[in-house]
Amino acid sequence: MTGETLVIGPASGHEHTHTIIFLHGRDSTNAEFASELFESEVLVGYRDAKEDQRTLPALLPTTRWVFPTAPMLKAERFGIDMSQWFDMWSVEDPGERAETQLEGLRQSVAAISETIRSEETLVPRRNIFLAGISQGFVTALTTFFVDGRGGFAGLIGLCSWMPCASLLDRMVPDIRNESAIRDSQAMYSGAPAQDPVSMVALRATPIFLAHAADDDVVPIGHGEQMRDVLSTKLRFDVSRHTYAEGGHWVNEPQGVEDMIDFITKHMALRESVEDLERAPNGGAV
Repeated sequence: MTGETLVIGPASGHEHTHTIIFLHGRDSTNAEFASELFESEVLVGYRDAKEDQRTLPALLPTTRWVFPTAPMLKAERFGIDMSQWFDMWSVEDPGERAETQLEGLRQSVAAISETIRSEETLVPRRNIFLAGISQGFVTALTTFFVDGRGGFAGLIGLCSWMPCASLLDRMVPDIRNESAIRDSQAMYSGAPAQDPVSMVALRATPIFLAHAADDDVVPIGHGEQMRDVLSTKLRFDVSRHTYAEGGHWVNEPQGVEDMIDFITKHMALRESVEDLERAPNGGAV
């Protein structure tokens, strides 16, 4: 993967407690995405926020934000190089020529897996969120499947779709069980799954999905399909939020507030686990 990973936070004077690895979308950069994300605001008064405290870094001061950058890959449809986690023929129809997406996706999964390993040297996995917008979340979700161990604080997906859904449907007619995840691991990684899949740990990782009805880049129907696959077929804990407006971005201010609510809720849950583990006898009474 080319380019430098951008790291922002935690805020001065605050201890690093959590990490959010956030992947940008196609034809963007980590710096551009981070700048726009940090300009997204909540309403004054939300969680007692003042006028100058309405951004994500201000409301999550103990968070280390990690923004990897996608490689420059040739876009076969347009005949040019662009920043993308994997090449694809159509964003409007992500399943079109899905087989051509696998090589780039596998390479990006390997790179993001290395980023996760690096961040795990700073905080435990249960304090790490994986997030992405559009093609970035496709890559984050695929990495989550290939890793197979779960245990993250949560997944956050904006304006996205189910990775290689058409291939997965053809390969695994009934995708409710462990064998389905192992098949998807093999497909996404390009090699047979080596480690056992922990469905309990995978399903213990909560998922936040957000999509606007007026998204003119990735139709909201793709997000609904992803929700159905994850929640109904794979039985993951999915919190799905839809908005009338927002375009190909996070809705403001409600969508930003919903995302922060999700993050802080699961930060608190993980902190409760840590408190129990630090207690004498592991919290036993």
